[in-house]
Amino acid sequence: MKLNERSVAHYATCDSPPDKTGFLFKKGERNTAYHRRWFVLKGNMLFYFEERDSREPIGVIVLEGCTVELCESTEEFAFAIKFDCVKARVYKMAAENQAAMESWVKALSRASFDYMRLVVKELERQLEEIQEANPQDELQLISGPSKENGVAWSKPPAALANARAPPVPPRRKGASLESPVCPGTGCFSKLHDWYGREVEELRVQWLQTFAPFGDATFQSCLD
Repeated sequence: MKLNERSVAHYATCDSPPDKTGFLFKKGERNTAYHRRWFVLKGNMLFYFEERDSREPIGVIVLEGCTVELCESTEEFAFAIKFDCVKARVYKMAAENQAAMESWVKALSRASFDYMRLVVKELERQLEEIQEANPQDELQLISGPSKENGVAWSKPPAALANARAPPVPPRRKGASLESPVCPGTGCFSKLHDWYGREVEELRVQWLQTFAPFGDATFQSCLD
């Protein structure tokens, strides 16, 4: 189709980024020869220019209600854009190589709003299946999450919140009944005194073991 509206022509050359650009060989409607044209794909509109530096497009193809498929042609790497209407025109084009042809066919096939609607419906279906399969496995973020060492913590699932605390480790051999390390102890000073006595006992044992050997043994242990 020929362009008559300025708004459409402006959209073809405005600063909005295109989805794909490149040269293709386009078969004429009346003349069966293929002409090299510069194509610009924006949304569901495929503009084509006579040259890459042309200021206005010479035509546009609205990619709705159409299919893009490979076709037989005198040119290699040819494909066609076919519409559902009975008397609609078939646009035949050819790329410069196999990779370019596959890239254009993929891009044009995904340019229509019909394809986008199918993608959205499929994503919605997958999301519903995930939510139905795991209704209680989602982590809910706490508003204004607290941070520890720069890490934001999220709210744990209900199963973890109601879980029992891990059992207290067994008492080491030799610990007396007066040990403050028990589930009901929360006094830091008792813990400090308790482990301080153990460290002092280990220090005395170490000195008794290595003292007969003199300072040389002590220095070798430090090295």
